[in-house]
Amino acid sequence: VQLQASGGGSVQAGDSLRLSCVASERTSNIRHMAWFRQAPGKEREFVAASRSGGYTYYSDSVKGRFTISRDNAKNTVYLQMGSLKPDDTAVYYCAATSRGILSTISVAGAYNDWGQGTQVTVSS
Repeated sequence: VQLQASGGGSVQAGDSLRLSCVASERTSNIRHMAWFRQAPGKEREFVAASRSGGYTYYSDSVKGRFTISRDNAKNTVYLQMGSLKPDDTAVYYCAATSRGILSTISVAGAYNDWGQGTQVTVSS
């Protein structure tokens, strides 16, 4: 599946931002969809994931501030980010797999398809 991410930008600490990821196939048929991020000089890290059936998972660093959701009518997954911090600055990637298992939902290597990334910069 092809993924197209958008919505990044430069904001102030405390602001909100919504990222979108449009899939070329029906998101209702995609088992796991997720957001990862990668800051300069750091490894790609898990942010949030959506499992078919309405289940969501978050990293501890974003829990309570970020919300992942799917709109299957639009074949789009969103990442609503609130109370942004400078540490949230990174390139954000959406990812998808139709063969994932729950134990690897936060593992980048378990995802087959990746979007191109969208930059989020949070200044203090």
